[in-house]
Amino acid sequence: MDDSRPDAPQPPLASASASVPAGTGLPTGTGLWATVDALCAWLDADQPVRGREAVLLRVLKLSEEVGEAAQAVIGATGQNPRKGTSHTWQDVESELCDVVITALVALRTLTPDAREVFARHLSRVAERSLGTVAPGG
Repeated sequence: MDDSRPDAPQPPLASASASVPAGTGLPTGTGLWATVDALCAWLDADQPVRGREAVLLRVLKLSEEVGEAAQAVIGATGQNPRKGTSHTWQDVESELCDVVITALVALRTLTPDAREVFARHLSRVAERSLGTVAPGG
C-alpha cells in the first residue's frame, strides 16, 4: 500500500483502554505500558484533530521534545554565551524522559500492540548490537 497518496487509507488511532482512577492521574494497571495506555486515552479524549493528522502530530511532537533536550544540554554546558548556564543535568534527564514518553505514546497511537512491537524491536537491536536477546524479548 502506498501511504504517500492523499487518498491512501488512514491509520486509525489505536484505542487505549487503560482506566485512570478519579483524582489520581495514575492508571489502574501497574507499569510502563499501563501508563502509556492511560496517557493515550487522556490525549484521545481531548484531541481536536483526528485520523492521520493526529498520528502525524504525535510523531512530530517528538521533534519538539528532542529540541527541548538539546536546549537543556546547551544550557547545562553553558554553550550559549547570551544565557550562560541556564539548565542542569537533571533538566537534561527530565527532557530525555519526555522524549521517551512521547515516543512510546506515538508508538501506542500507531498500534494497540505497541508493547509487543517495541519488545521485538528491542530484541533485534540487542541481538544485532550485543549478540544476545534482550531480557523479556
